[in-house]
Amino acid sequence: MAEKTSKLYAIVHAKCPHCRRGDVFTGSMYGFNIQHTKEVCSRCGQRIEIEPGYFYAAMYVSYAMNVVEMLIVSFIIYLLVGPLEDNTFWTYLIVIFAGCFILSPFNYRYSRIILLHILSPNIKYKPYYDNP
Repeated sequence: MAEKTSKLYAIVHAKCPHCRRGDVFTGSMYGFNIQHTKEVCSRCGQRIEIEPGYFYAAMYVSYAMNVVEMLIVSFIIYLLVGPLEDNTFWTYLIVIFAGCFILSPFNYRYSRIILLHILSPNIKYKPYYDNP
């Protein structure tokens, strides 16, 4: 029997929550081939979008991720340029929006992965898919 695939590995590598082996997305996170969420897992046949509109809930996860990222970027800007004042307002604004734009593919991918792996009680891991 093969060794069990860890949940952390499956989350980091965007694998199916049911078998932890199949890819959830086509395409790379950053690149010219746009990432799309697959309909079903190619390894175990698990439906990725469990019901129509299922990934609307991922918007809330993405929003929370975006707020945390904005706070971190704001803190880093604060350390580099000082407190928010009239002369640093545009620096803060431009860098925060640039960070949001640059991290949007990351948020798209991992908000769906977090929703599938952590916030979906109906999808259970089946270790027998780890067999070759």
